This record gives sequence, structure tokens and C-alpha cells, in this order.
Amino acid sequence: MRLWIVAAFSLLLSACGTSVQRVAPDESIDLSGAWNDTDSRLVAEEMISDALARPWLGDYTSRNGTRPAVIVGSVRNLSHEHINVKTFVADMERSLINSGRVDFVASRDERGEIRDERIDQDLNAREGTRNAAGQELGADFMLQGQINTIIDAEGKQQVRYYQVDLTLISMADNRKVWVGQKKIKKLVKNPKIRF
Repeated sequence: MRLWIVAAFSLLLSACGTSVQRVAPDESIDLSGAWNDTDSRLVAEEMISDALARPWLGDYTSRNGTRPAVIVGSVRNLSHEHINVKTFVADMERSLINSGRVDFVASRDERGEIRDERIDQDLNAREGTRNAAGQELGADFMLQGQINTIIDAEGKQQVRYYQVDLTLISMADNRKVWVGQKKIKKLVKNPKIRF
């Protein structure tokens, strides 16, 4: 009898265990209605595709005979929720670089680390293998933006509205050469609404 109780208790405890299932990284899973990896990837791909299809790119290329150098500046999260902006910026960087239509300049933090490495090379690396300072590629355009939300909730329903605004600005003269906007609206029906 005692063995039966121990076995039943063990079975009961194992039934409460966490279940984990691996899924494809590009599979869309929306559990809460909050901003997620799918939103980040799709918005970045769509907005960068739109930016690269606009006249500024062809104008620059025909005027200068080279691809423009682009850098992503600040993208601010002005939403009601925590959004990891770094993943969104990384998605945009990937789309820009993989397009092959622009050159891409490292961020301020990345450049600082690379400059430190150049200083170390000047002191420690063989002469033929050193990379000289002062040879960096300057950016021609900077991409900046923000993510905003509007939340409307009543009872057990909630509408989450996301608006992403991006602006591409000429470093030479501060002209805005492209302004993009992407909107996402989600209806969330939940027995318990969380913010």
C-alpha cells in the first residue's frame, strides 16, 4: 500500500513538470500580444526593404559612383512595455548588410573596441600585420527611430497598437532622405489582462 502511495505521488509530481518544445526560430508564436521576435524581424525587414527601394539610394549611387555608408543611431523605446531595442537594431543591421546595396559602419561602441585593438596592435603586432589608425569609413547616412504604443483595454479584451517610425538622415547636410512607418495592431482576448 505504501509503495502504491509513493508511486501515485511521484506520478502526480511528474505531471506538473515543465514541458519544453523546440521550434523553428522563424516560426511565429504570439503568447501574450506583446512585442516579440516575430514583430521585430518582420518590421525590420519590411522597413529596410522600403528604405532601399526609395530614390535616395539611386540618387546617391549615381552622384557618387559608390554605395552609401549607413549607420544605425538611436532607436528609442517609447512604448508601455519593455522592448529589447538591441534585437530590433540587429534585425535592421542584418537586413541592410545582407541587401548588398549599402556599406555598413560599426556602431560607436563597436568602433571604440576596434580602436582599442588598433592601439594594442601598434604596440604588440608585427609591422606587416598591423592595421593603421585613420583609415575608417565614415557614414553618409544615419538611421534613427522610435517605437510607440497605444493600449486600449476593456474587460477581458485589449488592443495593442505599435507604431515604429524610422528616419534616414544625410550626415553631410542633415536632410531627411527617407521616413518610414510601420503599424501593428493586435487584439488580445484573455481571461486575465496583464500590462
